Amino acid sequence: MPYMYILRCADGTFYTGSTKHLQLRLEQHHNGEGSIYTSRRLPVKLAYYEKYDNVADAFEREKQIQGWGHAKKQALIDRNAEKLHELAIKPAERTNEV
Repeated sequence: MPYMYILRCADGTFYTGSTKHLQLRLEQHHNGEGSIYTSRRLPVKLAYYEKYDNVADAFEREKQIQGWGHAKKQALIDRNAEKLHELAIKPAERTNEV
């Protein structure tokens, strides 16, 4: 089954990927073999994942989320729909309500 996943790295950054075998891919990341990015930021921890019916959808979602900033990824991980929606609005279009 295809997955899109987000890892929290030791330095607090996020790594977003996709795979057909989540457990194997996590083991690769933990062993420093998953990617150059994560191998330099060990240990890593699975923060979030989504299941998909096909690889193309998981990969498309990975690319979408890779374009997001840290705060928006954190809102997704926290399942904070309100914050996620707020962060989806362009900064110039946000209102500064006090």
